[in-house]
Amino acid sequence: MKIYINNPNEGWVVDRFRREFCAENPGIVTENVYDADVIWIIAPWTWRSIPKHVLHSKKVVCTIHHIVPDKFTETKHLDFLSMNEVVDLYHVPSLKTEEQVSLLTKKKIWTHPFWVNKDLWFSIENKEKLREKYNLPKTGKIIGSFQRDTEGHNLKSPKLEKGPDVFCSVVEKIHKDDPNTTVLLAGWRRQYVMERLDKSGIKYSYFELPSFEVINELYNCLDLYIVGSRHEGGPQAIFECALTKTPIVSTDVGAASLILHEDSLFEIGQEFKAVPNVDYAYGKVSRYDKSNCIAEFVSKFTNL
Repeated sequence: MKIYINNPNEGWVVDRFRREFCAENPGIVTENVYDADVIWIIAPWTWRSIPKHVLHSKKVVCTIHHIVPDKFTETKHLDFLSMNEVVDLYHVPSLKTEEQVSLLTKKKIWTHPFWVNKDLWFSIENKEKLREKYNLPKTGKIIGSFQRDTEGHNLKSPKLEKGPDVFCSVVEKIHKDDPNTTVLLAGWRRQYVMERLDKSGIKYSYFELPSFEVINELYNCLDLYIVGSRHEGGPQAIFECALTKTPIVSTDVGAASLILHEDSLFEIGQEFKAVPNVDYAYGKVSRYDKSNCIAEFVSKFTNL
């Protein structure tokens, strides 16, 4: 069996999944779509880059990461229906996405989160030394968020499905109770959050495009990571925080309920009472180790 995986080449987490899958399976992946037995459309927004007659002649798996209802226009719906003609199996990373996709198609849906790489994400004990290395406060709570928060090239409009407004509202409440609270941001296009923090008088440090090594160390500097998303496939930060033993709370989005204790989940607009449970999350995330997970993907695709 040969598998072809379409390449978004966008510097996004999906590119990393593709690289890791190919590295684990050099004998079965191919860069030539015509040589493939199975085509994995891991980036569905680029599906039209593959000739339709080729898709009709192969087994096709398509990953739907999540659907944002407010952005699922009639045009996008029609594009989905056109793609649906050539898809044999949908892969989704969470039960919430499964619910969304099941309303759009009668094709088979396989629900399984993406994997997490223990070589990249791990706990570091000497947090004081790390905070000193990155010139972070030695006292007071440090709250983290490492994902983009603005729409496209517009650096002012919040990407609402990612919940930057929710993150800021929670941080503002925590800061009101504890004025020594600071924020640690990473990733690109964080302008919305930085502007909100500036207006609220909350101090922050920002690392725009850090390496994986740096991000791992930044996780280990935190007292709390907050996911405020409304719609997600993962997010991977939940898996990464679990492996690095970073205290994390989240909205009940994507795969959050698979990894986090129910007490670590909160609802948007309701009183914030979520409490992190590091040991629980660490125990759950081991199920999704890279090698084990990728083997399950290969088995699923082989038996199409």
